[in-house]
Amino acid sequence: MSVGTVYLVGAGPGDPGLITVKGLELIRRADVLVYDRLASPRLLGYAPEKAERIYVGKRPDRHTLSQEEINELLVRKAKEGKTVVRLKGGDPFVFGRGGEEAEVLVEHGIPFEVVPGITSAIAVPAYAGIPVTHRDFNASFAVITGHERPEKTESSIDWGHLARAAETLIFLMGVGNLPFIREQLIRHGRSPDTPVALVRWGTRVDQQTLTGTLADIAERAERAGFQPPAVIVVGEVVKLRETLKWFERKPLFGKRVLVTRARSQASALSERIEALGGEAVEFPVIRITRPARQDLLDAALRRLEDYDWVVFTSVNGVKCFFRRLRELNLDIRRMAKAKVAAIGPRTAEALLDKGIQVDVLPGEYRAESLAEAMASRVEAGEKVLLPRADIARKVLARQLERCGLDVTEVDAYDTRVGTEDAGEVARLLEEGAIHVITFTSSSTVRNFVEAIRSVREDWRSLIAPAQIACIGPITARTAEEFGLRVDAVASEYTIDGLVDAVIRLPHRTFSEEGSR
Repeated sequence: MSVGTVYLVGAGPGDPGLITVKGLELIRRADVLVYDRLASPRLLGYAPEKAERIYVGKRPDRHTLSQEEINELLVRKAKEGKTVVRLKGGDPFVFGRGGEEAEVLVEHGIPFEVVPGITSAIAVPAYAGIPVTHRDFNASFAVITGHERPEKTESSIDWGHLARAAETLIFLMGVGNLPFIREQLIRHGRSPDTPVALVRWGTRVDQQTLTGTLADIAERAERAGFQPPAVIVVGEVVKLRETLKWFERKPLFGKRVLVTRARSQASALSERIEALGGEAVEFPVIRITRPARQDLLDAALRRLEDYDWVVFTSVNGVKCFFRRLRELNLDIRRMAKAKVAAIGPRTAEALLDKGIQVDVLPGEYRAESLAEAMASRVEAGEKVLLPRADIARKVLARQLERCGLDVTEVDAYDTRVGTEDAGEVARLLEEGAIHVITFTSSSTVRNFVEAIRSVREDWRSLIAPAQIACIGPITARTAEEFGLRVDAVASEYTIDGLVDAVIRLPHRTFSEEGSR
């Protein structure tokens, strides 16, 4: 068996959007993903389903694996012929011990590549509104470890030189040594009035920033119970924070939002949430599968030319309809005479991607409104094909039949409950780490409850602290039937409308004193 390759990939400081293009490409083709606690969980979702995911995270008080064990793991997996991605927070060669891992790989004859990442030394201050250089304040900066080898008997840092060498000093992993760092800098000439900022979990939704001076920052951190991981910035550039703290002004900063849509659709909502400063946790409670009665869909597609209308009620319906057409080698021109209706703009957009213009699009994006919008356009006796989910409501077909139409309902796809990661989501809910739960359909509500109930008997109390936002009144009604408190309902029944509803929800942000 040929030896595999190990890629030492910098994951960036936390925001999954800061991964490099090459880093993301390698994650997508990894056989083995070896990751630490500073790598965003969202990045793991880009790996192939069959990829082995191995957590080797380190905390100040506990290591899952020692560095020697991590080194051995990388060698062993590569010798199995695997493509191994070692995903490290920040940059592999900036206090990431990537150099040590690379040396071991060379020793064992393992091919490797290094993919640099955006270092937290620059990105974290930037997200806190602190540029590490500014011509009004400094012409240089230095990056220093705040956590040297524990077995060292004395520091290798030349504090006398460092205190005067650069106007801005950035310490990584130094919160536990903050009193010592402060003492050394003041002793070697830095003014006690020098501004200091501590930025915890920088670039993430739970980013916290504590400011002070060299004279008082250690006491402020102790009062606030400020914990690692954090970046320490020392220098006059810290004064710019109040003016430039752009990230914390985003409307969803401080909100971690659970996205329950099917995996194939989750990205659109997740991207909107993260663009607005929130963090999306994807928990796809719906799995899309081929319909159990594939024969009924096939029969309808083979006589597509008979239909006067084809009505689509979801993006999934569009995708599955056209996928099956291709598989059966059927020409879309068979439906040349048919008019096309769509329940909402996303469905219409999915059709447009297939080159199909929509003839009817209701002003309100639900089945009842679609039937009303079609009523003035149809003639009794016309044939309608309605490809939809196996669990779709019957209201649209019934209303169209009352208009005198001949309606053929077929399952374009089936939906199943997705319970993967239910235990992890339950843990996040228990810790209060999920602030908002979003539902985009009645089926997401039902499946979410079933999934959480399968792992926790106390599921109602688990969910209670989180706010709930629904895409429309029918989804909200389903949630209420399960005894859930709905805090927001979108006024426009679209993803954008749902995001607007989440924005309007009251929320807490992290204070300057480091408390929630």
